[in-house]
Amino acid sequence: MPRLILVRHGQSQWNLENRFTGWWDVDLTAKGEEEARAAGALLKAKGMLPTVAFTSFQTRAIRTLHFALEAAGRLWIPETKDWRLNERHYGGLTGLDKAETAAKHGDEQVKIWRRSFDTPPPVLEAGSEFDLGRDERYAGIAIPSTESLKDTIARVLPYYESAIVPALKAGETVLVAAHGNSLRALVKHLSGISDDEITGLEIPTGQPIVYELDDNLSALERYYLSER
Repeated sequence: MPRLILVRHGQSQWNLENRFTGWWDVDLTAKGEEEARAAGALLKAKGMLPTVAFTSFQTRAIRTLHFALEAAGRLWIPETKDWRLNERHYGGLTGLDKAETAAKHGDEQVKIWRRSFDTPPPVLEAGSEFDLGRDERYAGIAIPSTESLKDTIARVLPYYESAIVPALKAGETVLVAAHGNSLRALVKHLSGISDDEITGLEIPTGQPIVYELDDNLSALERYYLSER
């Protein structure tokens, strides 16, 4: 039976500081590292050991994957990194304090930017301090200047179909270590969640979510591993 395990990266420094992060490369806090190790220890304790892994191009997700795999004794398994599993791009909000942004633009506007399905934040101006145009990991990639959740889904799902689905069909136990919004895209698809409802779905850091799938990769069950 195919099995897919999703893990949101552990707490990052900008999670702690309550700042919009998006594509900016922020590392884990000490707490985030512990969350990642705990996720791997739980996988080992439950005997739910991944055989292949996927993650984004962002340090907080990559290090979460590695801490989890080390704790599970699975650092040796194949892993694939791809930008399409990156967090949603927060455009011109990148780096801003969320509370200060709400005070400036109003709670309702910030809620729309954060939780609307298809309304993106303001664009990130070229040449700003958070412009990733010179970051070599994105060479040849059309870096977005902002993204809605809908935009994020539009890049995550084709990657899921082209790269992750073949691994699942081959019988692998797949671990995806990624981000709140890229994982929302997968949960929305697999659980058939509506556009309106998916924006309210919270995915906690460092908590493995398990999908038991049938041979057609339809979800039979979704649960937090800590609850089993």
